[in-house]
Amino acid sequence: MTFKHLNDDTKIPIAGFGTYKCTEQEGIQSVANAIAKGYRLFDTAAIYGNEEAVAQGIKKSGIDRNELYITTKLWRENLSYDQAKAEFNKSLKKLNLDYIDLYLIHWPGNAKNYKDWEHANAESWRAMEELQAEGKIKSIGVSNFFQEHLEALFKTANVIPAVNQIEFHPGYWQEELTSYCKSKNIAVQSWSPLARGRVFDNQILIDIANTHQKTIPQICLRWVLQHDVIVIPKSSSPQRMEENLKIFDFELSTSEMEQINAIPKLGFSGEHPNFWPDRIK
Repeated sequence: MTFKHLNDDTKIPIAGFGTYKCTEQEGIQSVANAIAKGYRLFDTAAIYGNEEAVAQGIKKSGIDRNELYITTKLWRENLSYDQAKAEFNKSLKKLNLDYIDLYLIHWPGNAKNYKDWEHANAESWRAMEELQAEGKIKSIGVSNFFQEHLEALFKTANVIPAVNQIEFHPGYWQEELTSYCKSKNIAVQSWSPLARGRVFDNQILIDIANTHQKTIPQICLRWVLQHDVIVIPKSSSPQRMEENLKIFDFELSTSEMEQINAIPKLGFSGEHPNFWPDRIK
């Protein structure tokens, strides 16, 4: 596995395994299978309700914890200083770990949840900085933060986020936000890299996949990596898990990258973090 160095002198695998909707016994087996296939980065969240399943999957695999990179996230309804501390400790206990490799604010506080969203983000971030200083978290970051959210956070932050996990796939790759994060030395991580299957019938991707004798998901994942973005696909199928890691033996040409970049906008796959409706991009 290839690693990417973060701005805090740690490193993260450039490809990992997403666990959204991987719950109960299926979640346990999926994590164990993914470890057997070679995955070492696992992404979960408090709101997924599967941190215990991830822990059991790790235990079932028999792998040493030091070989794994575990990410979990703080839900946006718990962004006070005290809540952030308490929720982190709950996640740590459910995951049965002594430390978390990467802890993220899952969504920025927004006008729907907080009248003073800047303060909410700042308070949770202050708690996370302290947890990092105590050695309970290796890296701290954010998820679904736009430039506006990041700029507001910078006003009080002592630590720059190591990662911003955003929706990033053909048809919605947030080019301006990605460029901004890179300019601030914040690594970008892609969620929904396959657009929840919405790009599978795109003729450009079909043609490029045929050229390389690869699947469309492999083309999408390779495209993400060539944007210097970390990727975390998910699948419950051991065969797909294996396929999703076979993306290091080929390279997309500049022309192919540009063709995929130009795929018409699909819009976002999940809930949108922007609380200014007139500014949805």
